[in-house]
Amino acid sequence: MNRGHRLEPDLWLERYGTYLFRYALATLRDERLAEDAVQDCLLAAWQAQAGFAGQASERTWLTGILKHKIVDIVRRDSREKPLDNIEPDNPYGEFEAGFDQTGHWAQLVAEWGDPAAAFESKRFWQVLEACLSAMPRRLAQLFMLREVVGADSAKVCQELDITPTNLWTMLYRSRMSLRRCLERNWAGAEGA
Repeated sequence: MNRGHRLEPDLWLERYGTYLFRYALATLRDERLAEDAVQDCLLAAWQAQAGFAGQASERTWLTGILKHKIVDIVRRDSREKPLDNIEPDNPYGEFEAGFDQTGHWAQLVAEWGDPAAAFESKRFWQVLEACLSAMPRRLAQLFMLREVVGADSAKVCQELDITPTNLWTMLYRSRMSLRRCLERNWAGAEGA
């Protein structure tokens, strides 16, 4: 069954509930959907206990299940609500000013210090959360799903019924929005 590691499902919510909820909330951008994802995750884990191989920690195993539940929720949500309208003849949209005539950045990226230290910083996560909240919900969800959860692009396109071009355009817009917001609120604010 699990190579000597005994699962303790009665303690999952107490031990991992907050972590799983924060992870789901950061990706889904909606408390109700995050709660649903965690509930679905814990139920699926409880049903699949016999399949736990013990090669990973309980938390890692639960996080893997949660990632699949998040993809399911985003897929369901995308079928219920239309995606943001993308203008095919103007892929740069409002971000054109960030580039020169040759397509290179008009301004160099600000010095952000040590990216690994910034990643661990509580202040960075607060600023990132604020930046994601300022973005359209669908762009923030797609960014988190693809870039943080690590969902495969082809699978995301298939699940959300969008083209790869549409996915990359939306990811481009979300990255540009995050870059501007982080430069304004993080790069110079604390010295990263």
